[in-house]
Amino acid sequence: MKPIIIAGPCVIESQELLNTVAETLVNINSKHKTEIIFKASFDKANRTSIHSFRGPGIEKGLEMLSEVKKKYGLRLLTDIHESWQAEIAAQVVDVLQIPAFLCRQTDLLVSAAHTGKTINIKKAQFLSGQDMRYPVEKALDAGANEVWLTERGNSFGYNNLIVDFRNIPDMLDIVPTVIMDCTHSVQRPGGAGGKTGGDRRFVPSMALAAKAFGATGYFFEVHPDPDKGLSDAANMLQLDNLESLVEKLTE
Repeated sequence: MKPIIIAGPCVIESQELLNTVAETLVNINSKHKTEIIFKASFDKANRTSIHSFRGPGIEKGLEMLSEVKKKYGLRLLTDIHESWQAEIAAQVVDVLQIPAFLCRQTDLLVSAAHTGKTINIKKAQFLSGQDMRYPVEKALDAGANEVWLTERGNSFGYNNLIVDFRNIPDMLDIVPTVIMDCTHSVQRPGGAGGKTGGDRRFVPSMALAAKAFGATGYFFEVHPDPDKGLSDAANMLQLDNLESLVEKLTE
């Protein structure tokens, strides 16, 4: 079975950016018989600085994502930060993502479960893979049909993350679908003077290591010009480099 692949820009910057990324994903899907899920955030509510770009907001953002689905036929994933957003976002997207910092927020998990959509819960930077049993229980008890878990690294002192790849098999004991977030795991949180830094050089290695540990899917934030990205610029993968990595992960 082909792995699940999630890809897209960190935040919605413009319809032009969404279309550029979507066209590339459609081409990769066609060439490699994959089904990449398109990801972008309508609001980055957890930015380091109050001055950082957050996105167009839920109304405009979902309208732009809906245009991607209509034009390119891609399945969609976006993250929600507040309970009231779940029902609204579920009218457009196929997968609701719970951010790592919020994975223990009961009301957020319950509201996402009530939509009937697939829920992707990102493992908090302060939890072990085994600890993710409890967020999953909350979602399933609230009626969720399908729950995925995503590994994205753990806090390692200040302004740094480290990945314990044992979390992948630990989470596979909880749910059948475990995604490796290959771009957020190379972050240096808050380590770039009021914004998050990182090093995209290590993204391919994160993906291939996760494959060795049994990951069933991979998450990549991508951008045609990552250094000009308005969020997570240091960590996003160059869009042109995605296809070769997908090829290695799906062979």
